[in-house]
Amino acid sequence: MHFQWLTEQLPSDEVLATVVMDASRDTESGDRTVAARWSELRRSLDSQGLSKEMAAVLEEQALQPTRASGSHGRLIVAGESGILMDRLLLFAPRKDEAVLSIGPDVFALAREADDTVRYLLAEIDRTGVDVTLYDSTSGAVGGEPHRESVDGEHDVLNKIRGGGLSHRRIESRVEDSWERNAETVASELDRIVLERRPDLLVVTGDVRAVALVQGALGAPAREITEHVPGGARNNGVNGAFETRVDEVLEAFRVRRRGGTIDRFRQELGRNAMAVTGTNRVLDALRKAQVEELLISDEVAGPVSSLADVKVWVGDKPLELSMHRDEIRQLSSGDARARRADLALGTAAAVQDAGITIVYHDDDVLTDGIGALLRWDPSKPSGVVEPG
Repeated sequence: MHFQWLTEQLPSDEVLATVVMDASRDTESGDRTVAARWSELRRSLDSQGLSKEMAAVLEEQALQPTRASGSHGRLIVAGESGILMDRLLLFAPRKDEAVLSIGPDVFALAREADDTVRYLLAEIDRTGVDVTLYDSTSGAVGGEPHRESVDGEHDVLNKIRGGGLSHRRIESRVEDSWERNAETVASELDRIVLERRPDLLVVTGDVRAVALVQGALGAPAREITEHVPGGARNNGVNGAFETRVDEVLEAFRVRRRGGTIDRFRQELGRNAMAVTGTNRVLDALRKAQVEELLISDEVAGPVSSLADVKVWVGDKPLELSMHRDEIRQLSSGDARARRADLALGTAAAVQDAGITIVYHDDDVLTDGIGALLRWDPSKPSGVVEPG
């Protein structure tokens, strides 16, 4: 799962504070509870050397309500220049954590990307469509999805009772109006899909109109379409429909992770384009060989199971090893110890590798970590020969 749309917003060579916290406020004591959580995080950051200026900025931001309901989390990244990122997390973290490091806590960003599904919701009737794009900006605290409406130009929309030639003519004109409007809606959805590249197109609304629009969609939009019944234009909040959409989004997340895990299993079985275990993954990261890093839920954190494991790093992000002497040979600077989760995440980010979090199939990962490779290390040329 690529997350460059998050990392590109942040400097990689500055001291940053990354805060992951439960931001739920559904009880009367919600404000006090959040303040208590922040107080614990503040103490942790103080012990890591957080400046008073950054602490003040972070505290002001962390204590501001998100205005979101239900259980949810919050990811805040700050630097000396101020708040750089503030995003709602779909799920409250199992444990709060605050990290001060050079660059962000990449695993925290990867978890947010893993939960994010960019989707287009199309609420369709026989006159047109209301379109809502839930993209990466929607997850920002205070962010709003992009909305627009499209209406067809054909307005003979209702069949009438009766019989005879006149009735059949009007009925034919109604059918033609529905089809022309559906073509207009489908054309607009095709355009948005090609321009914005959502993961899913969710269609709902009038059953007949939805069927006509689906039949008129081009292949790229049709291939990512999911029909979710129960929604309608201008229908307000519909809890049952929202639950169905959430189920579709979660099914998509599972499929997306599952495709990567299946590929990893196949390559590992062939002993070719995949490795697992800390040492072998470190070696692949050092060679900029990793296409996709796979980490277990426990490794992803917070708090990562690798937080207490130290690796040695040099002046550059890909200078990393379990052995200090090896870094001294690789780097012109001195070797220093760093948390393994932070070092691995940074190394993955700088080589534009994706990160997939493995929730239920982590038996395939030694030490909770593995990697799909860009090229086959068994071939001297480093090039994968076509099959």
